[in-house]
Amino acid sequence: MAPKAHTSLRLEALQLLALPDFHAKAVALQAMAIDSYALDEDLDIAEPDELPGRPQRPQLVPPKALRHRSIGSKEGHAALVHALTHIEANAINLALDLVWRFSGQPSSFYRQWMQVAREEALHFLLLSAHLSSLGLRYGDLPAHDGLWEMAQRTKADLLARLALVPRTLEARGLDVSPSIRQKLLSIGDTKGAEILAVILRDEIGHVAVGNHWYRQRCQLLGLDPIETYGTLAQRYRAPALKGPFNLPARRLAGFEQAELDLLGS
Repeated sequence: MAPKAHTSLRLEALQLLALPDFHAKAVALQAMAIDSYALDEDLDIAEPDELPGRPQRPQLVPPKALRHRSIGSKEGHAALVHALTHIEANAINLALDLVWRFSGQPSSFYRQWMQVAREEALHFLLLSAHLSSLGLRYGDLPAHDGLWEMAQRTKADLLARLALVPRTLEARGLDVSPSIRQKLLSIGDTKGAEILAVILRDEIGHVAVGNHWYRQRCQLLGLDPIETYGTLAQRYRAPALKGPFNLPARRLAGFEQAELDLLGS
């Protein structure tokens, strides 16, 4: 998918979001020269039906319907990698949705989130290839849709989207990545652990992008970031924050000490 200088980055993001094949979506993102696209920051784009594009599989079920398997078993190992692959697939869509949906933002907003989508695509490809080495393909197991459900709840509110997706759901990945990586190492999956290290490194940057734009928007609207976060979390039914927390990673991702202090309260 060769980019053209006159093509709108935001329309390209929408086109990719509507694409049902995650492998094709990820490969296309990896091939993009993001800076070569026009931005059309002020273009209001009508939402098409049936977003995001989805493959027929995996089957989407409530979280409680997912079977829990021991990572010490072959099936449990593959199920964990499948779940991680699904998270990265959703992360691609979440970043693309930010690019096309919300008009009137600075040019750097769109380019940064498209770069996030591109890095999420790399994570998906790495995990998908690793999953294949374990005898499964993405879609072979059921998965839940919690990440995209929050995107749907916040689709009319950019401030809420920034507060509750990158700074809440994706920041949770900073907390759990070290323990998941340790589990993979405990069963000798050094390749999986290496991929998790790459993902943690990049996700610190992604959450930092979310923190930057959330605070900038709070400043623009004259809102206190910490007080506003609590209001938005309650309004949009965000999941409660549960420890243990990866405080060093959260600091690197731009959370302020006052926010980190609240995690322990």
